[in-house]
Amino acid sequence: MALVSTQRQDNQAVYVLHTYPYKETSLVVELFTHAFGRVATTAKGARRPRSAMRGMLQSFQPLIATWSGKLELKTLHSLDWGGGLLLLKGEALMCGFYLNELLLRLLPREDAHGKLFEYYSLTLKTLANRQDLATTLRRFELKLLQELGYAVPLEHDVSNVPILAEANYRYEAEHGAIWLDINRQVNGMQLVGKTLIDMANDDYSNAQTQQQSKQLMRYLLAHYLGDKPLHTRQLLIDLQGL
Repeated sequence: MALVSTQRQDNQAVYVLHTYPYKETSLVVELFTHAFGRVATTAKGARRPRSAMRGMLQSFQPLIATWSGKLELKTLHSLDWGGGLLLLKGEALMCGFYLNELLLRLLPREDAHGKLFEYYSLTLKTLANRQDLATTLRRFELKLLQELGYAVPLEHDVSNVPILAEANYRYEAEHGAIWLDINRQVNGMQLVGKTLIDMANDDYSNAQTQQQSKQLMRYLLAHYLGDKPLHTRQLLIDLQGL
C-alpha cells in the first residue's frame, strides 16, 4: 500500500539508487528507503566541489537520510553513513547496478517494501563477497517480483496440480506452468518441472536449473518491464552471461 509522506522524515535508513543533474548545481537523488520505498529527492548544491553531501551520494552504501516535502520530489537535507561500508568490484559492481536499475524500473514511488529493502541489503553483502553472482541475481529477481505482488507460482501448475520434476512445462507470465500435453496455445518458455521445484526450494546447484531459471527470470522481467530493455542486463550478458 502506498504511503503519503508527512512534511519531514528524519533519520531514515536508505540506499542511493541513482543520481542525475538537476538545474545548475543540484542533483536528483533516487533513494530506496526502508519505510517509504522509492523516494525522489533533490540535493541542492550537491554538484558544487565543496558540497558536504557530494561525497555521501554513493550507491550500495547504507545511509541515514533526512528529507522533507509533500510533493513527489522531496528536498534532501542530510546524509550520514549507516555503517558497514561495502566495496563492490568488477562483475559484482555491475550486478549491483543491475539491481538498482531493476528497482528504479519496477518499484513504484513511495510504496513501502521493508522486507525487500532488507533483502536488497543482504544481497549487496553477498555480492561484495563475490559469492556465486548468477545465483545471487536469480534469488533477488524472484524475491523482487514476489514482493511486488507479481504471481510467480513454482509448486503447482495452472490447474493447481503439483509440479512433477520430470514433466515438461510451458511457463506463461501471469499464469504459471502449463503441462505441455495440454492442447493450449501459450506464450512463454519451455522448462522441466525440476527447475521450478528447485527454485521453490532455493536450490540452484543443478546446471540445468541454473540455465533455465536464468531464462525464466529473463522472460518474466521482460514481460513486466515492457518494450524498454535494461541497460545493465545487456552488459551482464556481454560479460559472463549472468
